[in-house]
Order: sequence, then C-alpha cells, then structure tokens
Amino acid sequence: MRRRMHLQQMRQRYIIIGLLGLIAFIVIGFIGAFGLFLWYSRDLPSPGKLSQSSQNSTVFYDRNGKIIYEMYKDKNRVPIAINDIPKYLQQATVATEDKTFYTNSGISQTGIIRAFLMTALHRGVQGGSTITQQLIKNVLLDSSRSPSRKIKEAILAVEVNKRYTKDQILEMYLNEAPYGGTYYGVGTAARGYFGKDPKDLSLLECAILAGLPQNPSVYSPFIGVKDTWKARTGDVLRRMREEGYITRAQEEESLKKLPSVKFQSALLNINAAHFIFYVKRLIEKEYGPKILDQGLQIKTTLDLDMQTAAEKIVKDQIATLDKGGYKVSNGAVLALDSKTGQVIAYVGSHDYSDETNGQFDVISQGVRQPGSTLKPLEYAVAFEKGYTPATVLMDVKTTFPNQGTSDYTPENYTGKFTGPIQIRFALGNSLNVPAVKMLAMIGLRDFLQKANDMGMTELAPTTHTMENLGLSASLGGGSVSLLHLTSSYAVFANGGKKIDIIPYTEIKDFKGREIFKSKEPKGHQVLSPEISFLISHILSDDNARKDTFGLGSLLNIRGKTVAVKTGTTDDKVDNYAVGFTKGVTVGVWVGNNDYKPMNPRIASGITGASPIWHDVMTELLKKYDDNILPKPDKVKALEVDAALGGLPKDDNPKRSEYFIEGTEPKEVSPIYKKLKISKSTGKIANDVEVKNGNYDEKDYIIFTENDPVSTDGKNRWQEGIDLWVKDHGTDKMKPPTELSDNSADDVVVSIKNPNDRSTVSNAFDIQVKVTTGPDIKSVKLYKNGSEFKSLDGNNKDITESVNFSDGVYELKVVATNGKDKRGDSTIKFGVNKPWDSPVTPTPAPTEAP
Repeated sequence: MRRRMHLQQMRQRYIIIGLLGLIAFIVIGFIGAFGLFLWYSRDLPSPGKLSQSSQNSTVFYDRNGKIIYEMYKDKNRVPIAINDIPKYLQQATVATEDKTFYTNSGISQTGIIRAFLMTALHRGVQGGSTITQQLIKNVLLDSSRSPSRKIKEAILAVEVNKRYTKDQILEMYLNEAPYGGTYYGVGTAARGYFGKDPKDLSLLECAILAGLPQNPSVYSPFIGVKDTWKARTGDVLRRMREEGYITRAQEEESLKKLPSVKFQSALLNINAAHFIFYVKRLIEKEYGPKILDQGLQIKTTLDLDMQTAAEKIVKDQIATLDKGGYKVSNGAVLALDSKTGQVIAYVGSHDYSDETNGQFDVISQGVRQPGSTLKPLEYAVAFEKGYTPATVLMDVKTTFPNQGTSDYTPENYTGKFTGPIQIRFALGNSLNVPAVKMLAMIGLRDFLQKANDMGMTELAPTTHTMENLGLSASLGGGSVSLLHLTSSYAVFANGGKKIDIIPYTEIKDFKGREIFKSKEPKGHQVLSPEISFLISHILSDDNARKDTFGLGSLLNIRGKTVAVKTGTTDDKVDNYAVGFTKGVTVGVWVGNNDYKPMNPRIASGITGASPIWHDVMTELLKKYDDNILPKPDKVKALEVDAALGGLPKDDNPKRSEYFIEGTEPKEVSPIYKKLKISKSTGKIANDVEVKNGNYDEKDYIIFTENDPVSTDGKNRWQEGIDLWVKDHGTDKMKPPTELSDNSADDVVVSIKNPNDRSTVSNAFDIQVKVTTGPDIKSVKLYKNGSEFKSLDGNNKDITESVNFSDGVYELKVVATNGKDKRGDSTIKFGVNKPWDSPVTPTPAPTEAP
C-alpha cells in the first residue's frame, strides 16, 4: 500500500516537472521568436514607402566603357488608379498570382513553410509569394535570395496588409509589376503592347497581360521565347474560369481569338537589342526580375564597334540573298573571345526593327539542326579512339538499316561518291557517308556525350535522344542553339579547354557598390590539346576542302590562318559557318524563322552564312589574334602514302601528315595486298599450286570494311564497296576471286619437323603438312623403309611424338587422298649423330619359335 502511494507521488512529480518544462520551452520560444522579430524588424523600411517608389537608371556598358543602352532613363511607368483598371485584369492577376489574395493576411503560410523546407534541404531559397509579398519585393527590399530577406518580406507583408486595403495593395502591385522590357505597370504595358489605355482592354488582352509578370523574359510577346505567351494566356483564362470569374463559354471564345491577336510595334531605340535582353534575362534569373529597377551599372563584354560592324554585315547580306532569290529572311552572328569565353558581338537577328523576322533571338532562343557542323566533334572522338587523319574510309553509296522509322542512305552535297578517302579530306570536304560510318564505329553515346561535354547540352545522351537520333546525328540530326554550337567550337580554339560563356564582367548598384565581379575563367579540359590541334589543322587546310569548295574560297581570310566548318541541313532549312582562331570564335546562321526551306543554291559554300562569316571574321582579326594554337610536342609529322595513308610505298606519291605520338603508321597501308595467282588459270592459286610453286605474286588494292550496323548477316558496307569498284575501280582493284582448280587433286606432302639434314635429340615431334583438294584417306610414316605409323582419316596437319635411338634415319611420309592420288616426301636426319653418318640398319623381325 505504502509502495503504491510512493509510486503515485513520483508520477505526479514527473508530470509537474514535465508541465513546467513545457511552459518554460513555450516562454523561451516566444521570447526567442519575439527577439527574432525585433532583430529583423530593426532596419525594415517603412511600408509607407510603397506609395513613394522611385526609379534609377540602369546602364549597360560595352567592354571599353561605351554606353550601349540606358534602361529607364525616362520614367517608363504610367500610374493608373484601381478604378481605371479593368475588373478582368484585376481578377486575372489574382487568379494567376495569388488566388487567396482577398482572404490571406499578406503571406502564404504554406508557401513560407515550403520555402524554408526547401532551403533547409539546400535546394535554394524558394518562392511561395503572395501579391503583397511580391509588391514588397519589387519596391521595398533588395533582390537577394537569402532566408533573412524572406523573413523581412513576411514581416512587412503582414504590416502592409494591416495598413492598406486589398484594393490599394492590388493597385500598387499592378502599377509596379514587370511586364517585359521597359514596360513596368499596367499603364505602360497596355499602351506598349496594345496601344490603348488599360480601361479599354478586352478580356483576352487582360489575360495576356496578367500572365507576364511571373516571368516576362520568357512570356513577353516581344522579348520572350517565341509563342510561349499563347500557352501562358490559356493558363490564365483557365484559372479565371476555375475561380468563377468567367464562364467556360467566355474562356473558349477568348481562346478562339488568341491566334489573331495583334500587338503594337515593339521598336526600341536600343543598340545590340538581343544582347541586352539576353544579359537582362541572365541577371534577372540570378538576382530576381526587379533588380534592374534599382539602377545598376552593368559592364558587358560586348565590343560596340565590332557589334555595329557585324550588324551591318548581316543586314546587308540578308538583303543581298533576298534580292538573289535565295529565299532567306534572317541571319545571326555570335563572336566569342576564344580564350575567355567573353561575348564580343551578338547579332540575334538581321534587323531588330523587322517585326516579322527581327525580334526573335536566334542565338540563345533558337534551337535548330546544325547540319555538318557536328562532324569535327565526331572525328575528335574518333581520334580519341586511335583513328588518325590518314585513316581511310570508303565514300560509296551505302545503306544503313533501321535508322529511326526507315533505312538511311545518305548522299553527298555534290551527289557523287569519292571512293577511298582519308579522314583529313573526308572532314575537309564534308563528305557524309564517311561521317555516318565513323559514327557507327565510335558509337552514338560517346559522340553525344562529347557534344554535351563541349557545351551542347541539348545533345546529352539521354534515352530519348539516343532513340530519336541514330546515325543521322553525324549530319546534324539533333537540334542545338547557335550559342552552344559556337561555344563548342571555342573548345578547339582553346586547346581542348571548355570555358563558360561570359556576357558581362561587373555589376554595381547606383551608388557604385559591387554586386558581381567575374573571375578569370579556369575552364576544364574536355579534349586533349593534341586532338584539338589535329581538328583545327584540318579545318584550316584549304587543300583538304578544295574538291568541294575550291581553293581560295570565302572560307579563307587573306593573309590569315583560320579554321572553319560549314553546315547545311538536308532540307535546306538551316545554313551555318562556324570557325575560329586562337583569338576569336565566330558562329553564323542564316535561314527562316518559320523553318521554310531556302533555295538549294545556299549550300554551295559561297553564299549564305559563309560570306557573313568571312566579313565578320575579317573585321575581328583587325583586333584579335589569328592562327590556330601551336603544334603540341606529342604531335609528330610523318610522310605517308598520299593515296592510302600508310608508310610510303615504292614510288607512289607522298604527302606529310600529323599524328599523335603512338598512332603513326608502322608499315604500308594494309589495303595494298600481294596475291598468289595461278600460272595455269589466272585465278587465286590453290594450296597445291602454292606448294608446287605454280603461281605468280601480283600487287592489288583491296578495300574491305565490316558492317557494325546490319543485324541480318549482310555486310552492306562491303556490298557498297564492291558496286563502286565494279563501276569505278582500276584493274588493280579487281583481283580474281575464284580459286584455281588446276592440280587440285594432287597430293603434296611437306615434312615441317625435323628439318632435312639436321640432327635432333632422341625425343622429338614429327610434324607433317598434307596439301590436296579432296579429303585425305590415309597417311603412312616410314623409318628407314619400314612403316611404323599409319593414320586413317582426313589428317592434313599431323604431329607425332616419337623417341628414336641414336643413329641416322631416313623418314618418308606417304599420303593418299579420296581420289586415290598419292604424294610423298622424304628427309634424312641424325639422332645425336650427323645426318650423313652411315644409315642404321633396321633390325630384321625375329620369328617366333
């Protein structure tokens, strides 16, 4: 009884202690939270400043300090009272940005919890902002992405929600929200996009504007990704219908009108417009969409003089192509500093003021098929696997089965096939069949991985990409941006080192305080310097491309050494020229934004992208270094057979070629072969004729390739070779293929061991080779005239282990084939004695008693 009471007292004591601890925890937590609130509240701006927002100018400078563009120089905001803002625009904004706006306390508790959980999981500071929070972020706070700023934002949002009505908050938000480019607030946006006051906007126009603030760099019809505003508008209308603001009939009626929406002209008095918007997108992505509103000084890497020259070259050439009937309406140029990755010139379209073709940024937002410009990357992988510029491939008509939905039979630009071609000339002349064959040999995955490593992330070897490309990838079957394509060529120019693209080097606020300063790029090695040199040397070799482009084409710069590769898609939709020196890398595209094919003449190499590339590179080389990087020590020059690439043969023509140390040819090309030809029949000598010496040795050139693609047992590569040789080959390429049947039934016996007139030890192997057409019926072995071994069956290669006593022996082997023809061979040898000692008589057999 006493013990039970004691336990009950102890239990009560623990409960009291627990309750006191919980109360203490709550009190301490409350004090801590209150202290945290006071700490973050100590330097918060006044919510009253929401209605007193001001704007500072953001200035973009080129690399030399020249002003490219001053954003917000004039007040580009037209305040609009809430009563003059259409109800549809208010409703569309609430439905899209913050559907609980009219009922929340200024913050989204679930959004904040999610934001802090994601931050705790090291996934960055996440969103979850209400309209009130967005207003505070846009006007009162900086654009840092720290947890402390998020706390301040939440504290201010609660205070603002108490101080202002919901209509006042919404009015301020709609007058501060970014709508793309220089358009801030609905007053400016309504006039800029539709040329009307906000009160005159239709339901559809309200939905379009309401969809922009979340990400104007993407959704803007003028500067965003092409046509994404349409899908975004559809989302806004759907949310309005879901929130009960409009009916389904109104939604469907508005969607029907969407394709016919007309915008005002987006003309801006702005230099390097596409470059400015490209930099703007990058900065907004990193620091938030309102950072530019604070007034920044942005030092870009652009060279304004080079930019102006490049813009004029592109505009003039597109006009020339249009007059010439080439059916080309747009062009783009990107120039990078090869060593640093800095953008020197950025012409996103031929004329930004062209409403039809000029306002889409082909460089960073266009994803097009690059054609043959991918071939250098493919051969770079081949060199990694031991192939060399002197490796011979057969450029003949070849079918590659099961490539996508059908078989694939590539053609060359000229419509002709060359036959045997070394890689230097296959790449220089941009031949298609050798490129497809090489891709089959090196493997699609390794090629795509290298393209990804070099900067073309669109070609990462995902399952989807692997399944959809196939061997057409070697001819540019995938799609990449000109930004990434040009950057990948800078890897060759930079000795195999990949350096990220750098469009700006410094950002300061309007008081001169540093926000960002770039560091000297280190890059990382994705190709060896040796392979980069080989590719660069081939692409700068005018002789290597003369068969397709002729000598002295526009791919050369007078007095300079430059490397360059062209590319045109099979359907003539995209035309490229991408090239480099150790100082600068330039990528050029021409085509049509709507993917309409150009005139086929565009692929000649002297029209389209090539003239633009030539003229832009000529201008750049007035300031930047020409030439490719010096030859690495591990690259050796060697004379090779000019035709087939091995060591020089006889008096055949020779040429010099570069090889990475260890890959140099050690003998003449294996394509050169000596064949034994029957003197009697002119066919391939059979074994009997060879044994009897009834043949002549003749030189031939024999091309063979294995087919790694076909899975039905056919060698389609060899079939293509044989057809080409039949039509185009010389006599030396057409050896006899039939085996001679002369003397085929004869039997030739050769004793391989022991050697005739030799001396051996007691234990040794007798080795015999029997040559004949039919099967062997029997083989008999005789020692000093007496048979000691008889073998039945088709024994053409015989090894018999024996043990002879000391003496001198005569060994005779007699073979009989299935047609009862016989052949024999005899030798003499000694066992522990000279072979010419007196012959040891074979003992006579002893008769049984």
